[in-house]
Amino acid sequence: MLILVRSTLLALDQANKTGNYTVLRDIGAPGFQNNSAARLGEIFAKLRNDNLDLSGVAVIDPQLSLLPQIEANGLMHMAGFFPSVPTQVNFDLAFAPVNGQWRLFAISVSIGQMAPAAPTAPETPEPPVAQQQPPAGAKEALDKVAKRPTAKPAPAAKPAPPADTKQPK
Repeated sequence: MLILVRSTLLALDQANKTGNYTVLRDIGAPGFQNNSAARLGEIFAKLRNDNLDLSGVAVIDPQLSLLPQIEANGLMHMAGFFPSVPTQVNFDLAFAPVNGQWRLFAISVSIGQMAPAAPTAPETPEPPVAQQQPPAGAKEALDKVAKRPTAKPAPAAKPAPPADTKQPK
């Protein structure tokens, strides 16, 4: 799962740096490919104009706030952040099974603060509105994922003590 997160965000980083979103579009699932490269450029214009450097995701371990889970519509959904200073990179990703592989279906990336939290799964997951039917190949992709070894999620980060704490004399 980590490779999916890293490779997706690094593809977005390269697209933002070059202004060329064709590779980002082409690595996505057919539903994601409905976006033109120009449309993806518009969607990510603010991140590009802010000169956001996402290359740190290659070496920083993400903290998951939503563990990877299969939604009712067959999409794998996960969310979390890459802690960094002074800001962190928040992400929310969905992947669709295509020919036995997970491919990008939806992406949301923002910069800001997210309070550390233990990974959770929603009590009653609801499918995204965009697609109600499981994508073709969902069962095969799920069977493939079920056979792969899984990694333990990283523990939630503990908040640092307040900076204005005074030491006893």
